[in-house]
Amino acid sequence: MPEPIAIPRTRACPFDPPDGYREPARQAPIHRLSFPRGQDGWLVTGHTEAKAVLADSRFSHRSELLASPLPPPFPLPEGEHPVPAAEPGAFNKMDPPNHTHYRRLIGHHFSPRRAQEQIPLIAKAADELLDAMSDRGGPLDLIREFARPLPARIIFDSLGVPGEMRDPLQDNLDTIMRLSMTMQELIDAVSIVAELLDKLVTEKRYAPGILADLAAGGALDHTELRNIAWALLGGGTDTTSNMIGLGVLALLAHPDQLELLRARPDLIDNAVEELLRYLTISQFGASRCALEDLTVGGRRISAGETVVVALPAVNRDAGQFDSPDRLDITRDARGHLGFGHGVHKCIGQYLARATLRVAYPALFDRFPGLRLNVPIGAIRTREDMDHYGVHELPITW
Repeated sequence: MPEPIAIPRTRACPFDPPDGYREPARQAPIHRLSFPRGQDGWLVTGHTEAKAVLADSRFSHRSELLASPLPPPFPLPEGEHPVPAAEPGAFNKMDPPNHTHYRRLIGHHFSPRRAQEQIPLIAKAADELLDAMSDRGGPLDLIREFARPLPARIIFDSLGVPGEMRDPLQDNLDTIMRLSMTMQELIDAVSIVAELLDKLVTEKRYAPGILADLAAGGALDHTELRNIAWALLGGGTDTTSNMIGLGVLALLAHPDQLELLRARPDLIDNAVEELLRYLTISQFGASRCALEDLTVGGRRISAGETVVVALPAVNRDAGQFDSPDRLDITRDARGHLGFGHGVHKCIGQYLARATLRVAYPALFDRFPGLRLNVPIGAIRTREDMDHYGVHELPITW
């Protein structure tokens, strides 16, 4: 049996998965994986096998069961698990039936219909940010001026979070997403987020929106409301922000695709799905723990072992997508797993898609001469963060 590999992180091309996925993915769809704290588990790079794992209830998403494929950001005492069991309301770290209970309570707020209804609000927010960019003039950082504030505004508005809480919440959520920090930095960031959300719920500071609706129902207590807000904020800002920034960079680096999108605005839905597949910002994938002995891709997995689904590699599976390393906005990429699969598929997927469908055309229509203000090799990518993207995107027009 081949020696276990470690999770790769180095990328030769900013748009491709880490280089270390390529050879294992060519050899087989599932591989032994070595975890930093001494355990061995499994790495899935095949699309078919990934869907099987993510759809199988014999695999758990409970945080306290999972081995981390990456070193903790600071040394942990021997035997201590990096992530504790989920608190009430933290549905993204639970299995059914608890996961199902919370998803049912909030799911209608993130339905395809609701996302469609929010498009005018997304377009208005995008136009206001682009107006400010135009008034200021280039060069400027697209992440700071557009990619970061647009999805943040949408999710904050949806939850009803007041304006004075937004910057400190987002800044400290960003800190929690870092892969390297001191213990004190993490403690401080977690404490600030918890204090702000406690204040939001205790003082009923929220405006009309998801939190107000959930609180009015009376079925959820303080802890549940706080943790639902935390889960939605954590998943609703950083992800879409990085897709906007990295997607713009990818289109600028592939001018034939950008020109095609300008000539064929009807391709925007295709373009969004293809960018989600091609870029796959969830760079370390999705982890599951086997609850019993079972078989995936011909390999025997033992109860208690962690399986990491390498979403960036899965979305470049040549058995699923023709010429997978080519960006092609005419491709039907709807089979991609950029939002995951199964019961844990991202609850905000429709809102994220709606935001991207508005953001890309609005930006390129407003600034037809949009271009990078630095060489592409000078742009800092986010290998040091939980979600991949770029730290800054200096542009002008």
